[in-house]
Amino acid sequence: MDFLEMIFGKIGDLTWGWSLIPILVVFGCFITLATGFVQFRYFGRMFRVLSRANNSADPNRISAREALLVSVGGRVGGGNIAGVAVAITLGGPGAVFWMWAVALVGMATSLVECSIAQLFKRKVGEHSFRGGPARAILHGLGPQFRWLAVIYAICLIAAFGLGFNAFQGNTVAGAIQDSLGIDRLWSGIALAIASGIIIFGGIHRIAKASDVIVPIMAVGYLALALLVILLHIAEVPHVFMTIVNNAFGIEQAVGGGMGAALAQGLRRGLFSNEAGLGSAPNVAATAEVRHPISQGITQSFSVFIDTIVICSCTAFIILLGDVYVPGAENIDGVVLTQQSLVSLLGGWAQYYLTAAILLFSFSSIIYNYYLGENALTVLWKTPVAILVFRMAIIVIVFVGAVAPGATSVFFFSDPMMGVLALVNLLVIMMLFPVALRLLRDFHGQLKAGVDRPLLNPDDYADLDIDREAWRLPAE
Repeated sequence: MDFLEMIFGKIGDLTWGWSLIPILVVFGCFITLATGFVQFRYFGRMFRVLSRANNSADPNRISAREALLVSVGGRVGGGNIAGVAVAITLGGPGAVFWMWAVALVGMATSLVECSIAQLFKRKVGEHSFRGGPARAILHGLGPQFRWLAVIYAICLIAAFGLGFNAFQGNTVAGAIQDSLGIDRLWSGIALAIASGIIIFGGIHRIAKASDVIVPIMAVGYLALALLVILLHIAEVPHVFMTIVNNAFGIEQAVGGGMGAALAQGLRRGLFSNEAGLGSAPNVAATAEVRHPISQGITQSFSVFIDTIVICSCTAFIILLGDVYVPGAENIDGVVLTQQSLVSLLGGWAQYYLTAAILLFSFSSIIYNYYLGENALTVLWKTPVAILVFRMAIIVIVFVGAVAPGATSVFFFSDPMMGVLALVNLLVIMMLFPVALRLLRDFHGQLKAGVDRPLLNPDDYADLDIDREAWRLPAE
């Protein structure tokens, strides 16, 4: 076991340690420039997805809105509460600024990776689609790169399907035990049962559940943060100035100054919004849309919601409170956020936060499950394999909840996500000309007066796309 931990530790050092974060940031800046700041040009269109009028009327299909909410439910998790708290503690308030910056850049990366996943999706049955980086490799780069798709699929199953679900179960059970005094066994049983009910319904039930859960959790958490801000509105300008000054080293809150703020902000921001990591495209490909760029724009909006909105809520709760101690060691991010809320609003707030953590983590579990299932179908397409995987997820969630020490078994999760991200970035680079082609097509139709651009498969006859997947029903 020690040998395996050493090997995966080296993999983690080679990815997250020094190479991955700079590559993600530099590549995100490149995409932003090469696409003409696409995330800002189409920012207004992002809000259209919230209207049901711009979504599929067929209840059997996954709409753009549902795919957005599944994605938001997956991106928004413990990192938005615990991760932000740790970043501010270790990097100072300036870490928040760099989280915002990396999110704005990541919006372009997410738009491109999700548009590519949409283009190469495959129709499965009458009402479903499957796609993602693995299928983009198989159909965009060709069967000679199947080995790369296999590496991607294995990493996705290991990191998201298995490891992160154990951690999410642990987070929920710990929060419930700390605030409500309920034993981990009972919360573990309840969480495992609830997870099983949703995941055995497949992507359609996951989408319907997310359509209910995600708006409640996002709006509820946003309302709590707005209450904190309104009650302390006079201090908000000072908090903004502290964030900016610390971000550029004008004020120093922790050792390392601007460097610590930059490192923590970029790392936690990328880990939270997942832009470029290759996870969200799997969900993006399930939606029925008229043009791949439409779903790319939608998923770019998901990054905005995750970091600019939800992470900022946590940041202001912490910085407006009087519990935060810059540079504190052995920090528990959930506890810091919880104590900050109590200091600002009173004891009832800790129960509100526990409910938020429950929703955040549960939405992440069902999202992580689908990522693992989708990757599994690249390796094995038999119903038995999916059944075994579903049972394994239920057991992992339960064990993670009742036995916190068991999560140490999943030490490979972060290193595997690092490899996953590197593979995904390689795929984006190789297929980036195709993404630019899609963007030109989309922009050209808009200039011609088409309000809702439509992909014409005949324009992409040279690519291995599934024409059935792009044969949309007449409106």
